[in-house]
Amino acid sequence: MDAAPVVPLHARLALAVAEAIGRLRPHLAGADPVLRRSDRADFQSNAALPLAKRLDLPPAQLAAELAAELAAAGDPVITDVVASGPGFLNITVTDTALWTHLAARLRDPRLGVGEPARGQRIVIDYSAPNVAKEMHVGHLRTTIIGDSLARVLGFLGADVVRANHLGDWGTQFGMLIQYIDEHPEQPWRADDLGTGSTVSALDGLYRAARAAFDADPTFAQRARTRVVALQAGEAATVARWREIVAESEKAFAAIYDRLGVLLTAEDYAGESFYNPMLPDTTTELLTAGVAVHSDGAVVVQSQHVDGPDGTPVVLMVRKSDGGYGYDSTDLATIRYRITTLHADRLLYVTDSRQSLHFALIFETARRAGWLTDAVTVDHVAYGTILGPDGTPFKTRAGGTVRLMDLLDAAVAAARAVVADKNPDLPAAELDTIAEQAGIGAVKYADLSTSRVKDYTFDPARMTAFTGNTGVYLQYAHARICSILRKADDLALSEIDTAAPVALAERALLLTLDDYASVLSDVATTLEPHRLATYLYDLARTFTTFYDTCPVLAAPAPARTNRIALCQLTSHTLAHGLALLGIAAPTRL
Repeated sequence: MDAAPVVPLHARLALAVAEAIGRLRPHLAGADPVLRRSDRADFQSNAALPLAKRLDLPPAQLAAELAAELAAAGDPVITDVVASGPGFLNITVTDTALWTHLAARLRDPRLGVGEPARGQRIVIDYSAPNVAKEMHVGHLRTTIIGDSLARVLGFLGADVVRANHLGDWGTQFGMLIQYIDEHPEQPWRADDLGTGSTVSALDGLYRAARAAFDADPTFAQRARTRVVALQAGEAATVARWREIVAESEKAFAAIYDRLGVLLTAEDYAGESFYNPMLPDTTTELLTAGVAVHSDGAVVVQSQHVDGPDGTPVVLMVRKSDGGYGYDSTDLATIRYRITTLHADRLLYVTDSRQSLHFALIFETARRAGWLTDAVTVDHVAYGTILGPDGTPFKTRAGGTVRLMDLLDAAVAAARAVVADKNPDLPAAELDTIAEQAGIGAVKYADLSTSRVKDYTFDPARMTAFTGNTGVYLQYAHARICSILRKADDLALSEIDTAAPVALAERALLLTLDDYASVLSDVATTLEPHRLATYLYDLARTFTTFYDTCPVLAAPAPARTNRIALCQLTSHTLAHGLALLGIAAPTRL
């Protein structure tokens, strides 16, 4: 028989306050208890402040009534409840409750976190590199943020569908294929390149093809003919296109493996996947009266957004030459995800510059009847990665920074920092730790910032052992593991729930209790930085505990209880870092 789920103290007390409100004023049953952590007690409820206005009572009077009601209920978790100030309710929990919850969470492989998202199917659209082009700095945030959200939502019980919307279709492929066929002497396959990058070679060939297209009208005509052949399914052209896609996917996989993200080939659903759906999507929009004919094209005129000239902004469903573009594909995509994948929630992780585009896509989907109140959709927008000069990150020559080069720089910085701190590390172990620390530093620098904000890419700062960095958290975890290794020869007895709780122990126990609510908050706000901030606060709270409370030298039962605190802190740090996609080394 499965053990009963562990209810966090915060949730337990929130329910107790809500029930007390309902008993005192039945017509207010279900009111928000407005409970939060407090530096004046363990928790503070501010519910009396807004409720008193509705009752035309002084908030302090209602708070006193609630305090009396809670005390009369005799909840064994509560040791003290006091009304204070203009209407605050300060609540302190028993020492026994704190130790009991620690023991329960240690026994629970989920660390006391439930599955509030169970039953939801959530499609997350992220990463989306272009075939035959190198992944660059612009792909970093979408890949990291999307991966973290997939991990958190999946852990909370959701059926997560990871959707990597590859740019693998369009007129550019006719141009590239034609150029490759006309220049067989230029290698681009992995077998022909040796140590070179396939996607780098393809990127270079594409640039050459673009230059030829612009300079040579006869080549441009041949390229257009090749586009028609690709769209018509001509065997040789399609075979070459598939070869290019396959080589590009190998390059993407190498970066995903290095980043440690969850994306695999099974998650690829590029523009070509939706291409056969475009005519039916267009017909459905026309039949529903959502799309209209305009100068030979088919467009959707927004009912909510006007352009600078005062006319409605439009989505181009089908071009006047009969072709389709990004607007068409994104409309077919959202239709498919709702009507075929039966998504309950849709997340599009792209930069903030695409906000208008997705607002128009969502508006059209609602007007077409695809996007109903039963489905929620969010554009998970994010800011820009900046260089040291405060402008969008570029190479010294002004070009786009290759993602692999950016990762190499972070790993090199981490290697220097780790080698300086541990000069006797064997080379192989140093390489492993430097890779974990460098990649973790890149991810944490991104995820510790509110996603809507820009941030500066600074390898030296992000790989520091001090401050709010991924390396600091990895070091904190490794430090706790070192403490536990020294105690591994001692069989731990049961936690003594009757033991008194020291001030620093209390702070750490209450911080650990916040984990479930933090993850729920991330799922609601789609802000991974809330988890990163929590882990940083947890690491600092542990440091205060360890500096204040002896662990290995403590007498029983404090020693046993404190070792258990170290264990749960280690488990929570490692688990939280994993949800951010960051490794938690046991040595650093």
